[in-house]
Parts: sequence; C-alpha cells; structure tokens
Amino acid sequence: MHSPVEKEGTIPIFNVWTSVVEYLPPVIRSDDEWRKLLSPEQFEVVRKKGTEYAFTGKYHACKEPGIYACACCGTDLFDAKVKFDSGTGWPSFFSPVSELNVQTRPDLSGGMARIEVLCARCHAHLGHVFDDGRAPTGKRYCMNSAALILKKL
Repeated sequence: MHSPVEKEGTIPIFNVWTSVVEYLPPVIRSDDEWRKLLSPEQFEVVRKKGTEYAFTGKYHACKEPGIYACACCGTDLFDAKVKFDSGTGWPSFFSPVSELNVQTRPDLSGGMARIEVLCARCHAHLGHVFDDGRAPTGKRYCMNSAALILKKL
C-alpha cells in the first residue's frame, strides 16, 4: 500500500490496522484540557512523568490479544504478541509496533540515567526502555498501564 504524502506540520504514524504510515497532526492540549479527558492517575503519569506503583496497573498481568495504544491520543504503540513478564510489575514489551510511533530521550531524573519513552503524536510519557530485555531484541519497554489502552482484536 502507498503512504499518504507528508504534509507540513504532520507526524508519520504507523497504523497497525491498515499497515499504512499516515501523516497526522500532533495532538496538543493544555493541562486543563488533559485533566478533563484523563483520570487523575493518568494525568500524573502521562502529563507529569509520574510512575504508577509496581503490580498495580491493569495491564501488568494482562494476557489478552490486541494492540496497546496511547491513552491520550489512541496512537498504536505495542502489540500484545511482544509483551512479556519481566517480573518488574509493569507491562513490558520487546519492541513498539513501529519506531515511528514512539520517541525516546535521555531521562536523568531521580538520580538515574534512563531512556524515557514518549508517544510520538502527543508526547505522553509512557515509561522507559532498558537494555536488559529478552530475545529477540534485548530491549525491555517498561510501560505504565495508566498510559495505555488495549484495543482488542
């Protein structure tokens, strides 16, 4: 399939359901707008870079098939097929559905050097990626359940 032509001010996002890269506008809202759309826990995690307590998130032990998407904007992020039990208490994945759909950047907060993972479309804080994962990638995308919604197949 052909991808739509990129337009200025848009972001390339891979759509799992159509297998097409779509060029979409970024999702930008004020904190007040996000507060109206998200639960208090979601707002703290995704907009203020919080972390939910280990083993408390609704998806840490979930084994249902589907696509995990951004709780803020619905961007497809992770396929349940690449989810694994890391023993950490947070949903962990080998890889995103596409590198286009996530952004990473250094995070030196809390006295630790980590790599933060963000939604590419709305910049929601999703969690962190570590190099201590299992095969096939060796990566562990350690995500907050509050940052995700499961789109069931």
